[in-house]
Formats: sequence, C-alpha cells, structure tokens
Amino acid sequence: MHELAITRNIVAIAADAAAGRRVTRVTVEIGKLSGVMAEAVAFCFDIVAADTSLAGATLEIRQIEGRARCRDCGNDFATATLFTPCPCGSRNCDGVAGQELNIKAIELEEKEAA
Repeated sequence: MHELAITRNIVAIAADAAAGRRVTRVTVEIGKLSGVMAEAVAFCFDIVAADTSLAGATLEIRQIEGRARCRDCGNDFATATLFTPCPCGSRNCDGVAGQELNIKAIELEEKEAA
C-alpha cells in the first residue's frame, strides 16, 4: 500500500513547513487518474499524524476529475481512464488533469501575541 508512504510524506512536508507550529488543516488534491486511493490516504492520516505537529489536524481531500485533450481535433474532454479515446475516436490524446498529487494548503494555529 503506497498510500501509507504518500501519507507519511504529506505529514512530513506539512510538519516541516509549519516549523514547530501546530497544523490545524491540510488540503491536498488527488487526481482520480493518479493511481492514489484518496480513501486510503484519509484512513492513514490520523495514524501517521499522531505525535506530530499535525495531531488532530483535519485532512481535506479534493479529488480532481480526469481530463484529456485530443491532438487530432483539439477537443478537451472528461475521461475516466488514461486510455479513453476522444469522442472523435482518436487515441492521440494528452492527459491534462487528474494525475495530480499536490499539497494545496496548510493551515496553522495562530500564536498568541506576547
């Protein structure tokens, strides 16, 4: 299950960026064509985040739909797989969305003024 390793990396990157501050929310984008199971990342998050500055943080996962562009006709279309042909019938297509795995935002707890 590579989602465990991916979740560990998400937590490590967020903790590093937080520089000792407590993280309250992490927002990630996971493309539906990325091969990463969003549900598995969500399942692993609380376990991996325990005993870190992310303990108790909320994980928000935004799933990105697959999209492709046909090199023959120029059509931009939704796709459920990496191998879906264009509605024109061509398989000469480039993926333009849905393969992402990005940390989009990290929310930190505000420190009280001294």
